[in-house]
Amino acid sequence: MRFGALQTNGKTESVPNAKKPKVRPPRDWRDGWLLPVRSLPTYTGPYSVGTMEIEVPVENPRVFSHIKREGKHLLQIETVLMTVYYPASHDEKNSAAARKEKLSRELWLGRPRVSIAQGYGKFAGIGNYMLPLFAPTFWTKLPAYRNAPLAKHWAPEVNVKTEGVNVKLEEGRKPEGADDMPTFPLIMFSHGLGGTRTMYSSVCGEFASYGFVVCAVEHRDGSGPRSYINHTKGPPPDQVGTVSERRRTGQVDITKKEEEREYEIMDYVFPKDNPYDTSPANDKGVDVELRSAQIELRMAELDEAYRVMCQIARGEGEKVAEFNLRKKGYKASSSHGLEGVDWSRWKNRFHLTDVTACGHSFGAATVTEILRHDDRFSYVGQGIIYDIWGAGTKPPEKEAPHHRIHTPLLAINSEAFTYWPSNFELVSSLIDEAQEAPDESPSWLLTLRGTIHVSQSDFSLLYPNVCSLFLKMVANPQRALDLNINASLEFLSHVLPAELAQVNRAYKNEGILEQEPSPLSRIPSAQLLKPNEKYTAMRLKIKHESLYRLSPSLYKKLWLKRHAHDDSGRSKTDDEVWVHTKPTPESIAKHLKNYEGRSNLKKAQTEGALPMASSSAEQRCASPVHISEKHEQENSACNPQSEDQEEKESSEGD
Repeated sequence: MRFGALQTNGKTESVPNAKKPKVRPPRDWRDGWLLPVRSLPTYTGPYSVGTMEIEVPVENPRVFSHIKREGKHLLQIETVLMTVYYPASHDEKNSAAARKEKLSRELWLGRPRVSIAQGYGKFAGIGNYMLPLFAPTFWTKLPAYRNAPLAKHWAPEVNVKTEGVNVKLEEGRKPEGADDMPTFPLIMFSHGLGGTRTMYSSVCGEFASYGFVVCAVEHRDGSGPRSYINHTKGPPPDQVGTVSERRRTGQVDITKKEEEREYEIMDYVFPKDNPYDTSPANDKGVDVELRSAQIELRMAELDEAYRVMCQIARGEGEKVAEFNLRKKGYKASSSHGLEGVDWSRWKNRFHLTDVTACGHSFGAATVTEILRHDDRFSYVGQGIIYDIWGAGTKPPEKEAPHHRIHTPLLAINSEAFTYWPSNFELVSSLIDEAQEAPDESPSWLLTLRGTIHVSQSDFSLLYPNVCSLFLKMVANPQRALDLNINASLEFLSHVLPAELAQVNRAYKNEGILEQEPSPLSRIPSAQLLKPNEKYTAMRLKIKHESLYRLSPSLYKKLWLKRHAHDDSGRSKTDDEVWVHTKPTPESIAKHLKNYEGRSNLKKAQTEGALPMASSSAEQRCASPVHISEKHEQENSACNPQSEDQEEKESSEGD
């Protein structure tokens, strides 16, 4: 096994006729092979990618549930923590020389690194035995530059695969009728159990490289391995009282020790008397009270993060930076903070409506609940759910008939989760719910063959051999990432309004969503990698695995090709993706027509091609249908003319 870089390209031979992944050349020596360091692959879109770490106090700190541990309320919101991924400039400020001297890269694991790794060990149930596994990631950094200038240019209509990595330094022609500078669509991302704001950096960074601003929230609901909640030093912005006063008045539940050290630690919370409620084989089922309360807290965190993004879009980025708690002098922070950010570039540069809600596993369950509350989250226009954890998903409220999904939905399953019967039934019901008349919305359900639950996170990229040997992942991890992103970009090209989708012109449309449906019941059993029942959702099963390990080429010749085609020689099913459910072209056209009727925008194309230019962003924001009353004053950004060194550990680090 090689050290460094991506370790291995993974095994693809048991996914018949799988395509090669996109080209991802290393960025510098840190991404090479020679050191025992795990590295993440370069993003494939035409934009370079920047990141910002932001933690700010919330407007309304509060407790979310009566659930207590050790006499303290377990779930409360005090600050919101996020990493923002975005298209970065290609100009001289982002040149190779400038990057070396001025721009650092965010750590993947986070700070303090040993403590975060211990948090993962606690989550996995093996304690400090996890440290050797995570040690190679202590120096892993995101392939994105901290606080880089936001891109002002339209990207060329090509990507790294077709033109090489230098495409990120080129400028494309703007679409006909478009503004000189693009206005980027916004994605709000919610992680799953054991996740963080950087655990899905490859998904978030890929979106950013194709022209999206992605706000990845780190939830402090006890679903992550370990997170640090900083306290303000003095009265927080737009609030009355210090941390001490808020503790005394009961706004938040903070111990005297936490107040004195000026931070709290939130570890993964195991349900009481039912620690393994996530297991399909658990007879007790899920802890409904805990998981429901966590979803409520997660929704509040995403709403607060959206409020921060509204501030930035209004041109108030300097105020956000002033109250940022991820800077020198604060726990788990980089000394860089938000230094060097050109906030003037951010004003009115991303859309605050038709936001995409996206999440994995428990994050997908969170997205589902957001989509059902379109009164509260009216700025959300569509949802993408990766490998949803069905047991943790709240059912629709029977007494509230409007508590349903009324927006376009893309659901992408791993093959491992597709074999979980109750989970597959749940995600299928969500697609039916979204497509239900009279508010029929175009929705898709697909399975990526040879993938496991962590294939949509960075874990399969950093530890492909672990995933292959122990979890029986057979899809190339980079190719699995490509399929997730390409299918998502195809979905967004179908359902986004024209002026939002036009920034994303460089992805290669593989026609994933256009494939003929493959109902699970019709797929030949020889092609299924269904595990024994006790391993449901945890792993796959490789038929004749000893032959597969000994000689993948012989395995492919003797086993796969024999079972991958019917008598006529045609493929029995699609090679890499099973499309279980898809809408008709008429339903897509109806959705876009309904949107056009609300906002008077040009109708987008619906079959395979990206929508092109239409009316301006100012017209979009003028539509009251897409602006929640709750955020109407805060979203004055929707009236653009109205608002005129090397990485160093802080003293609170490792």
